[in-house]
Amino acid sequence: MTAKECIKGRRSIRKFKDTPIDNALLEEIIETASYTPSWKNTQITRYIAVRGALKDKIAGECTTAFPNNGRIIQNAPLLIAVTVIKNRSGYERDGSFTTPRGDGWQMFDAGAASQSFCLAAHEQGLGSVIMGIFDGEAASKLLQIPEDRELVALIPVGYPDEEPAAPKRKPVSELVSYME
Repeated sequence: MTAKECIKGRRSIRKFKDTPIDNALLEEIIETASYTPSWKNTQITRYIAVRGALKDKIAGECTTAFPNNGRIIQNAPLLIAVTVIKNRSGYERDGSFTTPRGDGWQMFDAGAASQSFCLAAHEQGLGSVIMGIFDGEAASKLLQIPEDRELVALIPVGYPDEEPAAPKRKPVSELVSYME
């Protein structure tokens, strides 16, 4: 599969088969995602693999703002909690910010790593969807996220039980402008 095929073929999957995901396969996907570039190579993204009762508890207690997310998580055999190590991305060694974006770079790094994770999973025949609507405080408590980290996304993962069509895309002429 080429990079273009992988990018164009990946869809947000919300229905999964109940087939478990082997730890070795998950570790291969994370090893691939670890090559995602990051701010000054800080490599701040960390993953927590959640299964079983804890996954279902997160689905039930941390998705009340958008209950469909809870159903998607319950249906997935695996939930990946994406976290970042705080106070590294966007900073200089003395603790000052390098750019006016401050620590906003950590979300950029987490987003790039999450997309790499999802593309690597797609290449291995797995489906995923990146979720941002959840109770981060409650989920962080259930996951026992350390103080030096921040939970930024949840990604249900599994073998797809659906094949959604690609949504319509904007024309390139609307996406790019040229200047000299």
